[in-house]
Amino acid sequence: VQLQASGGGLVQPGGSLRLSCATSGNTLDVYAIGWFRQAPGKEREGISCLSVSGGSTYYADSVRGRFTASRDNAKKTVYLQMNRLKPEDTAVYYCAADGGSLCYSDYASVERYDYWGQGTLVTVSS
Repeated sequence: VQLQASGGGLVQPGGSLRLSCATSGNTLDVYAIGWFRQAPGKEREGISCLSVSGGSTYYADSVRGRFTASRDNAKKTVYLQMNRLKPEDTAVYYCAADGGSLCYSDYASVERYDYWGQGTLVTVSS
């Protein structure tokens, strides 16, 4: 499964961005999708997981209430809507596919995910 995250860019504090995670040639509708981010000098942080059905969804405390994950399986794309962005949200954002369809409480563990996409840079600055 080849994944590609896109949609990053420069945004002012308080602004919004929508990231996309797409695959070509493969279906996404059998994989739970996790979103991670890595800020300079920091470890990769798991911030969200969205199950195939959307019935099990997890968010890190740092983004809960501001970020929303969704998916359009027909378009083979998963989205991360990011609102009320803060400078501390600045990072390279990655999407990853779990080998299964559900999310679990250890969603933030990088070892859960079998496939990773290239990241997209989000910079929140005035």
